[in-house]
Amino acid sequence: MVVGDFLPILIQILLAVSMGVVILGASHHFAQRTRKNKIKDSAYECGVPATDQAHTRFSVKFYVTAMLFILFDIEVVFLIPWTIIYREFLSVGIPILLPILFFIGILVLGLVYETKKGGLDWEK
Repeated sequence: MVVGDFLPILIQILLAVSMGVVILGASHHFAQRTRKNKIKDSAYECGVPATDQAHTRFSVKFYVTAMLFILFDIEVVFLIPWTIIYREFLSVGIPILLPILFFIGILVLGLVYETKKGGLDWEK
C-alpha cells in the first residue's frame, strides 16, 4: 500500500473536518449572544409572544399513520433491487416475476386491510 493511494481520501476527510470547524466557528463568532431579548430568543421568533404551549400533544392517529407510511415506504424500497437485477435473473433463466407479484400482492392485501379497519381514516 502506498500513501499516495489514500491521498484523495485523506484530503476529503481533512476538508470535511475543516469545513465543520469553520462553520461552528463562524456560528459562534457571529451569534447574537450579547443581547438579551426574551421574545426574540424564544423558539417562535416573529416578535409576538407565544400564547399556547410550545409542544402540543399529537393524537395517536398521527403516529399510526406515520408508522404505516414508514412500513409501506420501506417495503417499496425492497422492490428496487429486484428491478435492478431483473435482467440478470432472466438471462440466467431464474423466474422472478411470481415472487415479485406475490410480494406486491401482500402489500396490496395489507393496504386493503388497513383501509377496511379504518387505519387511514384521519377523521375517525
